[in-house]
Amino acid sequence: MRATAAFSSLLLLDGVHVRDVVFESDRVVVEVALRRRRLICPRCCFSTPHRHDVRPVDSDWRHLDLGVWRLEIRARLRRLVCPEHGVLTEGVPFARYRSDFTRDFEHLVAWLATRTDKTTIQRLVRIHWRTVGRIIERVCADELDPGRLNDLFEIGIDEVSWRKGHRYLTLVTDHHRGQVVWGAEGHDAATADEFFDELGAHRSGQIEAISMDMGPGYAKSARAEGHAPQAVIAIDSFHVAKLGSEALDEVRREYWNHLRTLGDQQAAKRFKDARWALLKRPENLTDRQTETLRALKAAGGTVARAYLLKEALRAIFAPGLTVDDVDQLLTRFCSRASRSRMTPFVRLAKTIRRHRDGILAAVRLGLTNARAEALNNKVRLITRRAYGFHSAHAALALVLLTCGPITLQPPHELHLH
Repeated sequence: MRATAAFSSLLLLDGVHVRDVVFESDRVVVEVALRRRRLICPRCCFSTPHRHDVRPVDSDWRHLDLGVWRLEIRARLRRLVCPEHGVLTEGVPFARYRSDFTRDFEHLVAWLATRTDKTTIQRLVRIHWRTVGRIIERVCADELDPGRLNDLFEIGIDEVSWRKGHRYLTLVTDHHRGQVVWGAEGHDAATADEFFDELGAHRSGQIEAISMDMGPGYAKSARAEGHAPQAVIAIDSFHVAKLGSEALDEVRREYWNHLRTLGDQQAAKRFKDARWALLKRPENLTDRQTETLRALKAAGGTVARAYLLKEALRAIFAPGLTVDDVDQLLTRFCSRASRSRMTPFVRLAKTIRRHRDGILAAVRLGLTNARAEALNNKVRLITRRAYGFHSAHAALALVLLTCGPITLQPPHELHLH
């Protein structure tokens, strides 16, 4: 069998035939020609039989490696005049617009990016780590289903940090599908406005409930005219319990600073190590942390009372309680917290009273951001594993590839199916 016929069968590239194969010291170059006569604009569906001219140089694309050798595809392309985009080089069926890699190569990189870190990908496929981010963006833009925003009835809006320096992404989750369906950089009302503008008035009018935290930005955007004023705002119990833990931690820090001013550095150090014994769930404590917590309860005082309030707030949202039960327990908790003479818990009681309707709505509808928070933890793992992104678009693309409505497969599985 001739080399050209062999590589034509091996490459599985659509719409081309192999003209020549050149073996170099570190790579194999396969020269191909397009079978079609018509020229197609790479940015739209326009096609024409008329060419503007032929490029004076060859175009090259990196393909899947052939053993230890790099495999490159080379072709001499024509240019066309698109009525919308002007003079452009014709598109090829095996590569995306403005990409130096074939679709198979980019699918492999994107699939690896959802499962390992960029450094590993860089060494395995021999590309620069910035190139990984650009490939991820192209694959996400190409594979993302524009219909993913249809039939949204119950959604969750939350933010997640993707980089140090207060850099956040706003993610919208479909509760029914359990997937991230939209995202953008930022975490304020303007960012949520972008989502509702893209969603449109008709689809926004179908939203029945939105779960979110107690920040004013997302609620303000949802209540705006033309967005989703008809939707029920549900305040997730996770964020309520989180505020209780933060209030406890604030009380703990105040007491720790008080011990330091007394001059007993050893006592202050021992108390500082008690942080996780106070903040973790009792069933998740280690033996040492359990002993520490028992000692703190026996000693009594402000910290012990704060811990009991934190646990009382968490118990309010235990499974099996009705809306009326939660309503009564919230009333009792706010009363106790207001009389506690601990500023963080007095402030927490005011916050709960202000968002009481949203908290009860979440219990009544059975809505929780637990799935969204689980996805957020997965997002944090992704960004840490990637050793930091310099582009929010690349980080968001990887989030959508991993947690969104995109099913990635390695190239050999794609060709098998």
